[in-house]
Amino acid sequence: MMKDFVKHVAKSTGMSQKDSRVALGIVLNASERQGSEFTTELYKKMPGARTLSAKMGDETGAATGVIARLIEQTPGGRMAVATTMIRNLQKAGLGHAQIAGIFPAVSSFCEEKYGLKGFGHLGDLLGSAKADEKKGYAVA
Repeated sequence: MMKDFVKHVAKSTGMSQKDSRVALGIVLNASERQGSEFTTELYKKMPGARTLSAKMGDETGAATGVIARLIEQTPGGRMAVATTMIRNLQKAGLGHAQIAGIFPAVSSFCEEKYGLKGFGHLGDLLGSAKADEKKGYAVA
């Protein structure tokens, strides 16, 4: 199933399968660190997804400690994880169009194969809280 996932993302984004695998690992690792329910469910259904995430997390130096992971789920931590994810995708050689295509590709594959919804764009990784009108900002 993981091979099909990689092929789908590669075809949808125009990346090679090698680049697609790296990108998926980076994105899954970042979403796991954000406490994504989508990623938790995907790990239950797709063998190899958690392993790919952990491998890329190790290669990119992602935080692994319990306290670090909790900090990453605060508003500032969420922003840092998302920024680092984009930076790591760029370091892997991906352009803006390829990066923009990853989330819809993941979403369409997971919805079709597993009935999982809610991972179509970067905002789904960060959370969906609305801006606080009194304070003028959103809290993830």
